Amino acid sequence: MYGAPHIVSDVMTHTVAAVGPRAAFKEMVRLMQDWKVSALPVIEGEGRVVGVVSEADLLPTEELRDDPDVGYLRLRRPADLARAEARTAADLMSSPPITVRAGAPVAEAARIMARAQVKRLPVVDEHQLLQGVVSRADLLKVFLREDEDIAEEIRREIVPDLFPAPTSDVRVEVHDGVAALHGRVRDSSLLPVAARLIRAVEGVVDVEFDLTPAHSAGKP
Repeated sequence: MYGAPHIVSDVMTHTVAAVGPRAAFKEMVRLMQDWKVSALPVIEGEGRVVGVVSEADLLPTEELRDDPDVGYLRLRRPADLARAEARTAADLMSSPPITVRAGAPVAEAARIMARAQVKRLPVVDEHQLLQGVVSRADLLKVFLREDEDIAEEIRREIVPDLFPAPTSDVRVEVHDGVAALHGRVRDSSLLPVAARLIRAVEGVVDVEFDLTPAHSAGKP
């Protein structure tokens, strides 16, 4: 395997705010404000995640409270009205919850967020017990790797296998996450493979090649 891809537990927030199914409306609003989060996992028992309450789940109640007449006109679906009149996490939460495993690759968490159109995911173990929370901002942490760390991984994990010396002579530089390969290669047909592998390295934004065939420089 080329490189060591980051997993969710590498970037997630381990200390999180969560509520039980009986948590009251105001308690959830207060927690969201205090913790500066847009959603709360709902847990029961030893910490099993059974749902998620988001700001979107709380807004119908707020709308109805501000102007009951207008609220009832806007909330036409029975489910919307029921949610607007709900008072506990069990009544308001989205269930079953959309979660991600702590050992899942960061890319998998990103795909789940995109498909579900959510900003945060509860992170769970194999028993669905809460381990933390991962947000969009957490996933972007992989792009904060030092350029030299990224370059060293490419030199160590990819270049020797695809472009071994002495038939090839490749130098790797990384600037602002853009990996550039310079030098001579014996087999240029491997460049698409190299590009795919390098883009999979955590922190790489793009790949550039400045390579010439080895035989043009007098190599056999």
